[in-house]
Amino acid sequence: MAKVAGPSAKGGKRGMAIASPTGARVGKILDLLAKTYPQARCELTFSTPLELLVATILSAQCTDARVNQVTPHLFTKYRSARAYAGADPETFEQEIRTTGFFRSKAKNILACCQTLARDFGGQVPRTMEELVTLPGVGRKTANILLYNAYGLPGFAVDTHVTRVTGRLGLVDTEDPDKIEEAICRVLPREMWGQATHLFIFHGRRTCHARQPRCAECTLQSLCPWPGKR
Repeated sequence: MAKVAGPSAKGGKRGMAIASPTGARVGKILDLLAKTYPQARCELTFSTPLELLVATILSAQCTDARVNQVTPHLFTKYRSARAYAGADPETFEQEIRTTGFFRSKAKNILACCQTLARDFGGQVPRTMEELVTLPGVGRKTANILLYNAYGLPGFAVDTHVTRVTGRLGLVDTEDPDKIEEAICRVLPREMWGQATHLFIFHGRRTCHARQPRCAECTLQSLCPWPGKR
């Protein structure tokens, strides 16, 4: 088994060399998480790729529960990329205000949908290369869309994934691209999407940032984190 560097209490430091997790270790962790969280899934409510795109942009620095309170109105009022593209910016800002950072989110969503309407026939593209050309869409959002909207391989790295993989010693960096590369290197492509959900569920329900529930953690015996309680 490859040697895995121990993470810092915050889950690693940006810019450090990447750890080398083994497929067997990551697989064992995911098996335990799958038994603990059999319901693990995307918790944003959506029915189309466009709805998921909008909801994911809104979810930055905001809970999925809060986003799910805002989106029913949006999804009823704006039923296409062209509808968003033609929205009044000030009105739209107020409609999403409670999700936080509403001005930048409104700017990104409206610009994104203008690009969809102009360059993609109003359809959300199905490739990483095309998705990341959209305003407000990085690799995390693109991977969420690939897996949850289209059933394609995609491993999304958010703050929960960063924290959990760091504390478990699977990576020793907080760079999302390096974390994605390290985990995807040792997992079959068909496992990437569900691995994201399992790490996120564990981060939200057990491995909290400030008060992790280590005594109840199904991974306690596998966790090398020095801050473990």
